Amino acid sequence: MHAITIPEPGGPEALVWAEVPDPVPGEGEVLVDVAAAGVNRADVLQRQGFYPPPRGASHYVGLECSGRISALGPGVTGWAVGDEVCALLAGGGYAEKAAVPSGQLLPLPEGVDVVTAAALPEVTATVWSNVFMISHLRPGETLLVHGGSSGIGTMAIQLAKSVGARVAVTAGGPEKLAACRELGADILIDYREQDFVEEVRRATDGAGADVILDILGAKYLARNLETLALNGRLAIIGLQGGAKAELNLATLLSKSAAVTATGLRGRSLAQKSAIIAAVREHVWPLIGGGRVRPIVHSTVPMREAPEAHRLLESSTHVGKILLTT
Repeated sequence: MHAITIPEPGGPEALVWAEVPDPVPGEGEVLVDVAAAGVNRADVLQRQGFYPPPRGASHYVGLECSGRISALGPGVTGWAVGDEVCALLAGGGYAEKAAVPSGQLLPLPEGVDVVTAAALPEVTATVWSNVFMISHLRPGETLLVHGGSSGIGTMAIQLAKSVGARVAVTAGGPEKLAACRELGADILIDYREQDFVEEVRRATDGAGADVILDILGAKYLARNLETLALNGRLAIIGLQGGAKAELNLATLLSKSAAVTATGLRGRSLAQKSAIIAAVREHVWPLIGGGRVRPIVHSTVPMREAPEAHRLLESSTHVGKILLTT
């Protein structure tokens, strides 16, 4: 098969389409003929040499894919050769074939084609696990999503609205904010021109956000704590704004607030399987019923992965960028 390899870490040009050995499905795994793979910020970090795959995972880039099952490994039940699926991966999505633990497979939601489905596993698993399973967003509460026009952001807006929450977003520029509004966002904040702390306080009559989904990390930590409501929950899922910052415990105590920081890639198979099962139970019916939909900005041939990474790093897109085989 062919896969995107990284002979040496670096810029987008470090991604090289090359012939490599086919993966072999192990115990409890299936082999998927990949139709498409999602492009994520974590892939950029791996390309740069800063985010190596977990022990035992494929060393090729790619945290999600879609396609058709072509072989079953020992011990797999409930799936058959020919099934169309999408999957959460610890690595290996940027390839023509991928070996996937069966607990990380999802059937295609009703009404979603096999290519578009590649936009779903990472964002649905990330949003559902952090916003609902950990932060317990409830109807009537306010969710603040940083990067509202991203793949994660566009899914978070829709899922939060589906349970009756109010959604505030930050994004850069009127076009991205307009896209967030179309998905249901209630409070639109241009981070280039406005202070999100002031805007959220104003929109909530001083109460603040009950849950914040943050991709910036250190850069926004202090301001996120200011923005939290009483009993608020801050869920950190990215470090685009740095990894080290001071945490004011007095602010946390005064608000009875909580801060969590999680990733998907390094979690155990059991944890990932539990998240995927929850996504299938709670999110898939919403997608099949048309209340939530994948937002795809563009598709790029997989052999042209460097162009997809340049597009991602330009931050001019709305939603997901996909690679197709």
